[in-house]
Amino acid sequence: MLLPDPMSTRSPQLLVAAAQQTLGMGKRRGPPQPVCLHLAGEILAVARGLKPALLYDCNGAGASELQRYLEELQGLGFLTDGLHILELGGNNLIVRPEHVCQHLEQVLLGTIAFVDVSSSQPHPSIRSLDQLQGLKSLIAEIITHLQGLQRDLSLAVSRSRLRCSDWNLCTVFGILLGYPVPYTFHLNQGDDNCLALIPLRVFTARISWLLGQPPVLLYSFSVPESLFPALRDILNTWEKDLRSRCRTQNDFADLTISSETVTLPAVAL
Repeated sequence: MLLPDPMSTRSPQLLVAAAQQTLGMGKRRGPPQPVCLHLAGEILAVARGLKPALLYDCNGAGASELQRYLEELQGLGFLTDGLHILELGGNNLIVRPEHVCQHLEQVLLGTIAFVDVSSSQPHPSIRSLDQLQGLKSLIAEIITHLQGLQRDLSLAVSRSRLRCSDWNLCTVFGILLGYPVPYTFHLNQGDDNCLALIPLRVFTARISWLLGQPPVLLYSFSVPESLFPALRDILNTWEKDLRSRCRTQNDFADLTISSETVTLPAVAL
């Protein structure tokens, strides 16, 4: 059996073809070339532990198409780590189970804060995990689910589904995607929030991988500017941890973390 050529595993043409052939099946069009390459970079970042999860939202491809796509990447030799597709509320997240479980266990220790943006309050406010009823048990449920997966020693991609009818998916996704300060709100007040016309500091983290291609957007999240001083330590710890993880791998380089302040008439979560 011939092993994949290490150089060919990074061929942009092969990565684009893998995505367009598997994610564009039937009447669905595959993602355009730049999206295909960025998607491959984000998946590699999950495999290398630079982000806990990736929420797939490129086109209408479902879990089965995603599974075939990841298996195609493994067949190319692009991925050497077992990945899992977690279906939550009609959404698909790509995770490496051991990495996301480690992240969630840290969250249970209180390493992140939450910003309550419920529409019933005039301004956003900071909440701890202990102040959010039921969230600890929800996180523990996700950990138990992922740890209980029957992991084959082969590199086949697995997938599973979690029932989440009464979950605040905005908050859950913020946690799973590795945001240091996820948003939360009272579900019984609908999707409205109190972020309209409030200055927000938007953080972005990008990292280079393919020569001649744009860097991969690892993270993009915001915090209310008024709360930034109180959240500075948590954000600094997040940045320090991310830089430390970047130094443990050789697939990416030149991590840049930047921020800008924006004010929007409405903010969708």
